[in-house]
Amino acid sequence: MNTRSRLIPTLAVLVSSALSAPAAWTKDDPAAGAALYATHCTACHGAERAGVPPTFPALIDVGKRLQPAQIKEKIRKGGGLMPPFPQLSEQEIDNLASYLAK
Repeated sequence: MNTRSRLIPTLAVLVSSALSAPAAWTKDDPAAGAALYATHCTACHGAERAGVPPTFPALIDVGKRLQPAQIKEKIRKGGGLMPPFPQLSEQEIDNLASYLAK
């Protein structure tokens, strides 16, 4: 069997694996994050992310105040009056953080 004959089945397996890869291969989706924000965050932070200071901070410029990892950690663990959101998957947290950081 020559090299080319062995390479084609190997490439087919790699392409097939990549196409059926889990969500870890997906990129952040700010539009999906906006939908999550509407569901989980507007009650406290408002539809326009203006918040109700000082109780619920504005999130309009949160991307300037916090690093993406800090935003994700706050979503995961909560803090102060903000509850944690353990029901969100890592991809959902990435999407929500992406939306908030822009």
